[in-house]
Amino acid sequence: MNSFKTLDEFGNRTAVYAEREYSYSEMVEIADAIRGNVGERTLVFCLCSNNKESLFGYVGFIRGSVVPVLLDASMHIDRLRRLINLYKPTYIWAGTENQDLLKEMDSSFVYGDYTLFRCPTGFQHHLDEHLALLLTTSGSTGSAKFVRLSYDNIFKNADSIRKYLDINSDDKPITTLPMNYSYGLSIINSHFISGSTIIVTGASIMKKEFWDLCREQRATTFGGVPFVYEMLDRLNFEEFNLPSLKKLTQAGGKLSSVLSYKFAEVCSKKGIQFFTMYGQTEATARMTYLPYEKNFDKVGSIGIAIPGGELFLQDDNGNKITTPNVTGELIYKGANVFLGYAESLFDLSKKDENNGILHTGDLAYFDQDGYFFISGRIKRMIKFYGNRISLDEVEGLLNEYGHDCICAGTDDQMYIYTLKDDGVQIKKIIKEKLNLKGIKIMKIEEFPRNHFGKILYSDLPNYE
Repeated sequence: MNSFKTLDEFGNRTAVYAEREYSYSEMVEIADAIRGNVGERTLVFCLCSNNKESLFGYVGFIRGSVVPVLLDASMHIDRLRRLINLYKPTYIWAGTENQDLLKEMDSSFVYGDYTLFRCPTGFQHHLDEHLALLLTTSGSTGSAKFVRLSYDNIFKNADSIRKYLDINSDDKPITTLPMNYSYGLSIINSHFISGSTIIVTGASIMKKEFWDLCREQRATTFGGVPFVYEMLDRLNFEEFNLPSLKKLTQAGGKLSSVLSYKFAEVCSKKGIQFFTMYGQTEATARMTYLPYEKNFDKVGSIGIAIPGGELFLQDDNGNKITTPNVTGELIYKGANVFLGYAESLFDLSKKDENNGILHTGDLAYFDQDGYFFISGRIKRMIKFYGNRISLDEVEGLLNEYGHDCICAGTDDQMYIYTLKDDGVQIKKIIKEKLNLKGIKIMKIEEFPRNHFGKILYSDLPNYE
């Protein structure tokens, strides 16, 4: 199942706006030319930015059964060299101005601001026939571990997303997320298979040019991680005049209940459908969604399984939980569950190791109506003087009381990091609500985040 092979059926419809309009026919012609210069089915590194060159390269590689590895174009050269040594790609599709690649490799094809660089290794890859794409896990910074995705993974998930978001050819999403991030890529995939027009920009939502483009091109939708919605809140999004905007989506982490309710209210008043969703790169992108009609009734819920997917919970002994409001590990079953991980080129010939079942590592419960709620991560549980404590639940409690904090720790050690001088109030809440003492609190300048806006707990300063 490779739905990009039929994109030319959309003909003269506009596929992409990137300073000018590109029809589906024109995009396919350019994409196929890029892929044609690769030749046989092989491995290609694609150094991505939100631009037409990255997008057309990706479309060409998927259409032509070349396996792209989507990487951040701003990646440090030392890490890129390490990945080249581990995976030995045949080509690298990257910005022409990349001096490091210019010095080391020959140019074989140029389109726009990008060049197809030929790597000197000449390695013969053994690729599993179902392997379509490699993505970094969303929390990955320096890891060489990739998620192996099949054509079925990509396009069955894209079709499911199209169904529950009711995406059609009139939709015009604008890029707010990196295309090498599974959430950002899922927006591209689900809209291309629907014949929609993607407005491509590298501009931040903090820039006036982003909103000017949004209005000029009449964007109908965009997606954001929690950090994006925190920024929109600071920008007073409720005062924006964007009459074309019809849909907002949120995933990539749990949005606080306060902001979730606020955006549900704002969007309701503006006539915008606001969808909260949940997913992982290991599930290609999406596993659940909360229907926008349920935003007020089910605040904080990740919703229900996407079309074609199934959710259930397991207790510590592997037994299925059938009673509402009992916490267990969230398990997902669906055609979008990844084939497995890769840590070097020798893993690229592996078959499907998961058979459609994903142990998410998240703790969750469902209510009496069958709506699911995440309560924490299995790896974010600690024993605190005999009590089993979820660091995520402590964060959630403090957020409810208006304290922007993050928690970390190990058994019998809990640290709370805050951006304000609110340590006294935090200790009072912890003592009164959780009956816990001995918590250490540290004020820091900012929370460490990755490119996707997720907190990097491993980069928090050591408590002193």
